[in-house]
Amino acid sequence: MFLFGMCLLGAVYGIILISSAVGRSSVYVQIGAVVVGVVFFVLFSYIDIDVISAQSKLLFVFSALFILTLIPWGAGDEIGRRAWLRFGQIGVQPAEIVKIPFTIIMAQMIVSYRERKTLNSVVSLLQILFVFGMMFALVLVVSEDLGTALVYLGILVVMLYIGGVKLRWFILGGAVTAAAFPFLLNYVFLTHQRERILAPFARFFPDILPPDRLADVTWQPNMSVSAIAGGGFTGQGLGNGAITQRGFFALETDFIFAVAGEELGFVGLMAIVLLLVLIIARCIYVGTKSNNPLGMLVCTGISAMFIVQAIMNIGMALGLLPVVGVPLPFFSYGGSSVVTYFAAAGIVSGIKMRPKPVRFRSL
Repeated sequence: MFLFGMCLLGAVYGIILISSAVGRSSVYVQIGAVVVGVVFFVLFSYIDIDVISAQSKLLFVFSALFILTLIPWGAGDEIGRRAWLRFGQIGVQPAEIVKIPFTIIMAQMIVSYRERKTLNSVVSLLQILFVFGMMFALVLVVSEDLGTALVYLGILVVMLYIGGVKLRWFILGGAVTAAAFPFLLNYVFLTHQRERILAPFARFFPDILPPDRLADVTWQPNMSVSAIAGGGFTGQGLGNGAITQRGFFALETDFIFAVAGEELGFVGLMAIVLLLVLIIARCIYVGTKSNNPLGMLVCTGISAMFIVQAIMNIGMALGLLPVVGVPLPFFSYGGSSVVTYFAAAGIVSGIKMRPKPVRFRSL
């Protein structure tokens, strides 16, 4: 109930901020999403992770096909990302929902290789990276969603580290990524993705982007930083933000942190951070107490999802990280994301309630 209470409190706080930022129509949608999320929290708390993970191949096929439905039926957003399936006024974002099966698949593979004591072998790691690479590529290429793809990467890295992969593999992976980054930047990422990645470095390298493009790409984060700075300690009051009430782009999603900063001040921002820390800490606590390697890793992956998204979203709002369209867990507007967060928290709740599986009781 503690985890559920913190999640619900965060979602209600988010609804208040969304109402101030964009009005009632979005609020009704978000309230509906929270109600569905609460139902999914309860349902997913009864899911037996060991039973579900045994069907990891089916989970992978489902996840891949679900994302691939975006090719014929995907709907784009303002910057052209084909990330949603639209059913009238309702939008479903497959890449958000697939985070849960992705986490379970990765946990199952890591636990399986650990039991066989082959986790640090080249073959095992290549198999894990192949599955991850397929999911990463689908999210990046099909839905054109760099932010969500990076969240998948963050989940994998944290799970591998906690799962027991040796440090040398992370060093090697970092070196390979650094060497491949220029190629990815120039030949894989789309133009707007490349510009957003480079924008935070413009303060150190002014010629990294043409002046007109730099001004365009940095306009949102600059407005966000100004809004947060203008909020002071206690803010300008709900509905009274001098900058946020002008309605600059994506207030209710990417820059909900800026709304809290300008209208509720430092106090409002710290309330968000505190709620997120409590949610994440509870997920980590349940994982450490589960005595079930699979449950521990699933809790780790869910915690990593919340941590990575919180860092990326707050970093965007502070102008420190690229604006890649990552919502703030429980606070940002978005039906698919809110339902996914509640479902993920429900899985953690179920891991706490469920006794240790028979096959692990002798360990």
